[in-house]
Amino acid sequence: MPGRRHVEQPSVAIVTDSTASLPEGAAERWGIGVVPLDVVVDGVRHVEGVDLTPGDLLAALTANVKVSTSQPPPAAFASAYDRAAASGAREIVSIHLSGDLSGTVRAAQLAAESSPVPVHVVDSRAVAMALGFAVLDAARFSAGPPPPAEPTPSAAGPVAAARAWWRARGRVEARLPSGAEVAERGRAVAGSTRVWFLVDSLDHLRRGGRLSIPAAAIGIVLGLRPILTLDDGRIEVIEKVRTRRAARDRLVALAVADVARRPSARAAVHHLGQPELAATLASELVDAAGDHLAETAVCESSAVLAAHAGPGLLAIVVSDA
Repeated sequence: MPGRRHVEQPSVAIVTDSTASLPEGAAERWGIGVVPLDVVVDGVRHVEGVDLTPGDLLAALTANVKVSTSQPPPAAFASAYDRAAASGAREIVSIHLSGDLSGTVRAAQLAAESSPVPVHVVDSRAVAMALGFAVLDAARFSAGPPPPAEPTPSAAGPVAAARAWWRARGRVEARLPSGAEVAERGRAVAGSTRVWFLVDSLDHLRRGGRLSIPAAAIGIVLGLRPILTLDDGRIEVIEKVRTRRAARDRLVALAVADVARRPSARAAVHHLGQPELAATLASELVDAAGDHLAETAVCESSAVLAAHAGPGLLAIVVSDA
């Protein structure tokens, strides 16, 4: 068929976890396996994306119901790896949220030891679309370059044009990357991303052990609105402002400044139950960044991230395009 590669199945499959917060339909489009994390709400265990939505979780958090999270067991990753191998993958690249925030990457490593095909496990040192951009880039990269255009008549004649097209097609197939190369691509993209976020309260991050008690006390004692970031896989407070409106403005300003430093960038705005506000932030970001910003997405936060961050979560992720 026109435009199709001779290779029907990708040689390298991509697996990630649900904290990547991928845009709707992206996993299906690129054939990405997503292993969900568990969320325990009032003692009842739920599987993210199966029987629990971010909206359900927001209602529980607002009602002050006890919420906790749990990493997937190695068996969940083993099943994902088996499915990928059964679909024809000769290698797997498994990219996951920061090992400093969860034991998920360790569970993936344990499952990789018994996988029927080699698995390259990547600790992205990131989360949300900082992880998601790395996953999507790895999937695109693993598919190789696009196939050459169909042959067109030339001065040398249609036969010569067809031969040139066939040679170009062969070169495309020969350049399909290895699992190690795809893993390195994902690791590099994750390393290029920056993320800034704010929440209504730091209590959820403190109780979950994702933020130190002194850092959480900044917002509680001084009544300030901290802006947080992910620094080498760990959550850190980078700035403190007086009001939530000022914090939102500063969130956009930090992202715009980062976009301006890149030749070309893409961004994602995450939210929890605030789609209109997130769309407004995305519009402000696009207007201020101009031609430097090649792509923008608005994505609801995964339930697991929401469980740790709490109500009011807003985040902006910037990555190289």
